[in-house]
Amino acid sequence: MHLRAVLLMLALVSPAFAMTAAAPAAAQAVQPELSPAVAAFSRSLRIAEMLDVMRAEGIAASSELSDSLFPGENVAAWATLVDNIYDLTKMQNRFDAALAQAVGDDPGTLASATAFFDSSLGQRIMIQEIEARRILLDKAAEAAAAVEWADAAADKSARAEQIIRFGAVNDLIESNVMGSLNANLAFYRGLSGTGGFGDPMPEDQMLAEVWGQEAEIRQETTDWLYPFLALAYQSLSDAELESYIAFSQTAAGIKINGAIFVAFDAVMVKVSSDLGQAAGRLMQGQDI
Repeated sequence: MHLRAVLLMLALVSPAFAMTAAAPAAAQAVQPELSPAVAAFSRSLRIAEMLDVMRAEGIAASSELSDSLFPGENVAAWATLVDNIYDLTKMQNRFDAALAQAVGDDPGTLASATAFFDSSLGQRIMIQEIEARRILLDKAAEAAAAVEWADAAADKSARAEQIIRFGAVNDLIESNVMGSLNANLAFYRGLSGTGGFGDPMPEDQMLAEVWGQEAEIRQETTDWLYPFLALAYQSLSDAELESYIAFSQTAAGIKINGAIFVAFDAVMVKVSSDLGQAAGRLMQGQDI
């Protein structure tokens, strides 16, 4: 239940990859009022804290991107635009609205999922996931986690096997790859629509460019995801992690996992589209 949107591969959604649409309709609708059940579930996931970390990840990635888009120019303007695009209130509103639409009229799923994530174990999991992402913002920490995971995987330790099974049960690699491809396509569309490529890039060319990144994104996702999971769950006992796996395999766990990816996809597709549009205007010297 994680989204690592590998954004902006010009230089980590829903499990189904629909690259023929600008964004899922659910991703664009922002409901004026949120049901208490959805609001309670969102709080149980600590979404505000998770989005804050994702904002930090995105700002760091966007800073690196500026070197290739407009080296030595528009640095301050781009930083301001990126800061505004990663608006936490708008991101959470979009997440919650898309989550509500993805879950639909299914109070049982929300009740079961909220009960799990509001439990002592569920809250420990959420807190540790957020903390692990914060830790991995540091490149040295990310490298150290990768080495530790590589050793565990090579030894085929029981915990490594459990982590791999957890990732498979929740379809984490595929869902993250699809989310990243959707986000990258949104960036291309935004960039093309505001003149970033000079002449507008044809849709089929954008699709080809994005699909051409799939193998690199899949590898980067895999390289990041397993060290992250190992770090996030290192303080859980095998039995506790097994409880998380067991919940993930329930009907409620499967449905809520898909809904969470739809909701994160809604957030990141919009952010990526806005970043592409902003970059295109800056490259064209337009007023923002």
